[in-house]
Amino acid sequence: MTPEETRGNLSIEWEKPINENVKTYGLITYAHRHAESYQNYRLPSIAPSYYPGGFSPREVIDEDDFQANIGVKGDNLFGFDWDLSTLYGQDGDAIRNRNSVNTGWLSAYGWSPTSFRAENYTMAQWTSNFDMRRNFNIAHLVPVTFAIGAEHRLETYQIKAGEPASYLYGGAAAYAGLTPQNAGNWQRNVWAGYIDGDFHPLKHWDLDFAGRFGHYTDFGNTETGKVTTRYDITRRIAVRATISNGFRAPSLAEEHFSSLNVSPTGATGLLSTTSAAGRLIGANPLKPERSTNIEGGIIVEPLDGLHISADLYQINIRDRITGAQAVNGQAAYDAIALTGVQVPTGPGVDISDISANYFANVGSTRTQGVDIQADYRWRLRQYGTLDLSLAVNLNRTRIHHVNTNAFGQPMASAQTIGYLTSAAPRSKIILNAYWAVGRWDVNIRQTRYGQTTSMLSYEDLAPAAIRYSTTQFAQFVNTPVWLTDLEVGYRIDPHWHVALGANNIFNQRPRRLNPINNYLGPRMYDQSASGISIVGGYYYGRLNVSF
Repeated sequence: MTPEETRGNLSIEWEKPINENVKTYGLITYAHRHAESYQNYRLPSIAPSYYPGGFSPREVIDEDDFQANIGVKGDNLFGFDWDLSTLYGQDGDAIRNRNSVNTGWLSAYGWSPTSFRAENYTMAQWTSNFDMRRNFNIAHLVPVTFAIGAEHRLETYQIKAGEPASYLYGGAAAYAGLTPQNAGNWQRNVWAGYIDGDFHPLKHWDLDFAGRFGHYTDFGNTETGKVTTRYDITRRIAVRATISNGFRAPSLAEEHFSSLNVSPTGATGLLSTTSAAGRLIGANPLKPERSTNIEGGIIVEPLDGLHISADLYQINIRDRITGAQAVNGQAAYDAIALTGVQVPTGPGVDISDISANYFANVGSTRTQGVDIQADYRWRLRQYGTLDLSLAVNLNRTRIHHVNTNAFGQPMASAQTIGYLTSAAPRSKIILNAYWAVGRWDVNIRQTRYGQTTSMLSYEDLAPAAIRYSTTQFAQFVNTPVWLTDLEVGYRIDPHWHVALGANNIFNQRPRRLNPINNYLGPRMYDQSASGISIVGGYYYGRLNVSF
């Protein structure tokens, strides 16, 4: 059964002059998401005093996301345009379990809650920037745009344990809460500065150099840079190229996130890389990802208003972070037990159905591809305007080095390699048409997601020899599919605009799983491949107001 989900969004944006040279601006957004998902059915014998007809617990998540960006900008500060801003953003997830019971608690005390607070996650960032930009000429001949800036970012991450009844005595059915051993508060500071110079050595030649230095209080110093060039061969034809390197420190969540799921017959755990439980199954401290990127392309305008571009690119990522190869059996049992959770034992429990993994620098990848884009505005006189666009992406990712864990074992299984190389579509096509006439506007978008291939685990209905294997997997193919999005809007007056729309209007979903890959039955769709949501269509109404 697919989840039930509701969403709400609100945003406020403004800009107001203070004087002739200075203005203030801001953007505040808030979003709330509520989702509920049925878990596996429990027999009437599990808790007959509470659920004589049996029960299906529900996992419930309430997510609150907000940000506030406030700034002031102006010109003529020693000849520079300038911008001073600060941005605070926070995302919080409260996870509960309802229509459930803790049978161990019930046996010990003669009663049990039926709703449990399982865990809370909160991630926040506070970023402040000061940027300056100025145009001038070198020797009155070479136009230059010079920019310089500084940034400070404070990142925080918090995990709160569940209430005791959610994790003690075996925990709540379907979703046991996190124990205090998994809770904590973490933070880091990031200081950075950059410099950017955009030169025009010749009339039709643009050359841009950029460099950035950063200091992480947990990962030290980093230097990144970029060189971009463009040459206009004619008024309608240009070529461009870029070479750059990148740096991405592990997020605080990747380092410290923990999640546990306990069923009557098994358990799974995503363990923190910094925890004793994670280290017990081979976790190493995470390292930053480092990348190099090379791309080049051509831009043409064969007709007035028709723009076409094509770019080839190659991206190399070293020490890429994703989930490591899972461990099952006794090693996983011992690791999950170390978190303080009571792992199921006894008749009906297959120890190979107990598994655990962690985030890791699994290896290095190379992605090669091509991006093609085209757009055209068709003026229809009294019938308004029609904006047409096309976007095509073709790509291929290969893994060319696999790292090892603390025990010298490869951290990437065939499943991990499949996730990195074939779970994302190798092709994507977007066709978009936006028609505006009078007060009406209509937008229709067709998106084609190419084929994906996942390496899925063999679950409880598979033959015993391969059931719950961490080395043998089933190849599962999602064939290409088209999704249709539609929005119809009406401008009531210069300030108010209302719209009705749908994403995936025809409710397309991924292919259904084979029974041997469907754990205990309810996981109907492939959730590891990107592109197509398992929840199907999303239908909405939107009201915009501007002052």
